[in-house]
Amino acid sequence: MTPPDPAARAFLSIATTAIDATRVLSLPDIAPEAARVALDELHALLVAAHHLLDAHAQPAAPASAAPHTLPHLLIARDRVWQAVEEVHHAYHHAPRPDGSSRNAGDVAACRRRLPEGAPELTICQRHHQATARVRRSTTPADLRTPISGSVRHPRPGAAG
Repeated sequence: MTPPDPAARAFLSIATTAIDATRVLSLPDIAPEAARVALDELHALLVAAHHLLDAHAQPAAPASAAPHTLPHLLIARDRVWQAVEEVHHAYHHAPRPDGSSRNAGDVAACRRRLPEGAPELTICQRHHQATARVRRSTTPADLRTPISGSVRHPRPGAAG
């Protein structure tokens, strides 16, 4: 068995620390004006988790070498992407620091990859970059598959 790549272990350690920090900082008493910052940080964490799962879901990756592992990793990767999408939508529906709500300018700014608050808040830029990557490795049907359901394992010797 090949030992895990030190860079991958370091990344996983950093991601775990970020999850713990986000959990501690995102207590129910978060100020409304900080909600968008918290969503930006959560989005970054989920995108990083998606990239990590994507790396493990490659057919040549050591994690996918065991029989029947790859379909589960692919489903996990797609579910995390669904979470990334929802957090991005939540960001655009969260109250702005001035108390106003979402408007057409917010969506237009997102399409230009410059939400208000840039460069501090980079959620839209990050989301567009991640979306381009996801489109290269995932079909729209995969991303719309309901969360409930089981993984079908191919029969031994079956084609496909």
